[in-house]
Amino acid sequence: MKKSSLISLLVGAAAIIMAVVVACSGAETAATFWALVPPIVAIGLALITKEVYSSLFIGITVGAILACGGSFSAAVTHVVSDGIVAAISGTAGIFLFLVILGAIVALVNKSGGSAAFGRWAKVHIKTRAGAQLATMALGVLIFIDDYFNCLTVGSVMQPVTDSHKISRAKLAYLIDATAAPVCMIAPISSWAAAVALYTDVPGMSGIEVFVRAIPYNFYSLLTFVFILGIVLLKADFGPMARHEQNALEKGDLFSTDERVDGLEAASNPRGRVLDLVLPIVVLVAVSVVGLIFVGGFFGTDFWGGTDYGGDFIGAFSNTDATIGLPWGGIIALVLIIAYMLGRRLMDFKEAMDCIPQGFIAMVPAITILTMAASLKNISNDLLGSASYVEALMTNAAPGLAGFLPAVIFLVGCLLAFATGTSWGTFGILIPIVSSIFDPANPMFFIGISACLAGAVCGDHCSPISDTTIMSSAGARCVHVLHVSTQIPYAAAVAAVSFLCFILAGFVHNPIVCLLAGAALIFGFLLFMKKKSA
Repeated sequence: MKKSSLISLLVGAAAIIMAVVVACSGAETAATFWALVPPIVAIGLALITKEVYSSLFIGITVGAILACGGSFSAAVTHVVSDGIVAAISGTAGIFLFLVILGAIVALVNKSGGSAAFGRWAKVHIKTRAGAQLATMALGVLIFIDDYFNCLTVGSVMQPVTDSHKISRAKLAYLIDATAAPVCMIAPISSWAAAVALYTDVPGMSGIEVFVRAIPYNFYSLLTFVFILGIVLLKADFGPMARHEQNALEKGDLFSTDERVDGLEAASNPRGRVLDLVLPIVVLVAVSVVGLIFVGGFFGTDFWGGTDYGGDFIGAFSNTDATIGLPWGGIIALVLIIAYMLGRRLMDFKEAMDCIPQGFIAMVPAITILTMAASLKNISNDLLGSASYVEALMTNAAPGLAGFLPAVIFLVGCLLAFATGTSWGTFGILIPIVSSIFDPANPMFFIGISACLAGAVCGDHCSPISDTTIMSSAGARCVHVLHVSTQIPYAAAVAAVSFLCFILAGFVHNPIVCLLAGAALIFGFLLFMKKKSA
């Protein structure tokens, strides 16, 4: 037995035994520290053993036992019904969108569009830095939704980064770092819409609050500064440096024997760059239409309301991505198949064969998403982790004054990291911030930004976050390797952001804080580069 497997077995057994003892003792577990134990166990095991499936299942089991009150049948019910079944039903729309995207990627590969783009990129993108910056730029351009961002950027840029010997871990980081962070500073995005729904300020729309908070969202903004720094200064450090060195010197893009199955197939030599670009444009356009259709832009929303007819921003704030994205994705898939057949790049049977190929490629991501959502359901809904953190936050607020934005940021990081949900995190923290600060006080917008930045940061780092999982899938990178290589980078930006929020609590000027943060980041990267040299 491998050492990692033995550690997983021993730690998992110890955690389950501990949970049984606590449950049978009759101790209160709801809305207490015990509510955070299941995600802590799952994340700890995943990082130690590099095996995510068993780690998540052990976390789910520990949570179910803590919530069962000593009843075996209740524990099984929690795992199956409240955990896995609820997770599948709650995220079925995203699963469908993943399958559709997988099928579209398979179609584009089969048509020769990806190969044609790779040939074009080899001529026009001549350096490793250029390939990384192009990946970042595409991630910034696709700001509508983080799910869509992760999988689209990965499928488009993978041939380019592979040709320049950029590791899959680095590609996964670039995708992840330009997914949620860019959505959190884009007024027209599913994230902005979600924030608007949670924000209730008299005389001010939720979108207006979101826009006025953007300059103080230090984590999102400084993440882009950090990417520019590591690319231009060639200052990779930590586990990522080893992956990049292996890719550059040995041509080993994975730095592990494990591989993520892809969609390689014989491609049509008549494929053109247009055969990749046009499907992506169609997918983006139809997905946006799907989102605003569900939100009621064309008269009636999905739930029968008529409040947002002709109101683009309002419809976006009212939409549901789990409905709108599959709606647009299915229409886009039909149009793309018709285009491929019209171009005679494949016959009908070959096009239909791409659909199960896309599904197979997404099975690992769907499995991890299911288990991660199950863990969230048990930790949040059954054990009340959100209520526990909310109580801690409310009790701590009165005595912290100017340091409160930094504290809110830190709490947001920890909560999103433990639960794997940024939307749930700012859904908890925004009402608390709204009750602490007067909207007329500049600290109100700093506090809103702190909870949004903390939610993005924790989501960015968490192994059980859906965006982290889909970034791994988009880059076809082993998930645990993506997590372990990304955390040092995200932690560096988080540390600088924390200092910026301390400064912002006393100096209510975002430009001063951002300049100080950018200087700290470049200073840190220069230090790490000199140290590694």
